[in-house]
Amino acid sequence: MAASLAGLAAGQRRVVGFDTEAGRERALACANTLTVDGKLEQMLALMPMEDELSAEAMQAWQKLVQVLAHEIMNSLTPVASLSKTSRELLAGARLPQELSRDLDTALDAISRRADSLVHFVNGYRALAAVPDAQPQAIELAALFERIKALAAPAWLARGGILRFSVEPATLQLCADSGQLEQALVNLLQNAAEATATTLMPMASVSATLVRGGRLRIEVSDNGPGVPDEVAAHMFTPFFTTKPKGSGIGLALVKQLVHRNRGSVGYARAVAGGARFVLTF
Repeated sequence: MAASLAGLAAGQRRVVGFDTEAGRERALACANTLTVDGKLEQMLALMPMEDELSAEAMQAWQKLVQVLAHEIMNSLTPVASLSKTSRELLAGARLPQELSRDLDTALDAISRRADSLVHFVNGYRALAAVPDAQPQAIELAALFERIKALAAPAWLARGGILRFSVEPATLQLCADSGQLEQALVNLLQNAAEATATTLMPMASVSATLVRGGRLRIEVSDNGPGVPDEVAAHMFTPFFTTKPKGSGIGLALVKQLVHRNRGSVGYARAVAGGARFVLTF
């Protein structure tokens, strides 16, 4: 980034990327000149824009999902209905047994596939229909205890370790409790999948105050981590590297966090593994 800023001439603007403790972020760099003690000096200003860009991108994705889901459902619904009606008509028709069996098998396959696609589309519609947050004061220690009760048994059954920490113990956050809990549960599910082949799987969830009085929640694991080329797209709706993945999980996490005036990013873990950082 230093080389990019050094090349800015007075009056120029440029979007620059840089690594922070919350992951990769972008800012608008502006250059200008001013006179100080009779000397001409150059001034550079950085205006953070990651939150604004992410919000705009998420709104665009929501609109796209709504349009696609609407159009697909308009086509799928009659297909599913007609295939079921055809099977009922076929049951009362006098046709050769083998032909009747083949037709029934074909119509059943169409019906099942249509139902499967309806279920698939409904999953994407959920991404575009996240309700507005209902913020309230949350005791993070109590929230973490609830999540621990849900997730810890599965980790223990695998011989794994799941840790939670809050510093200070009285730390509070004004957010929608249900949405924040869902986001953290999704990240822990992601961690469980990432450590599926790890000899001693470990994950931790921590909350603490950082510079500027901001609250940071980290979810980390000791899995293989995420390659840079994947990390750049992992929050994009529909993007997945899993054979049976839907590309909804992390996109939904980002949506839930943004609904609560927060940001989420992926940061490289010093000791390896994956580390997700939520900042409020």
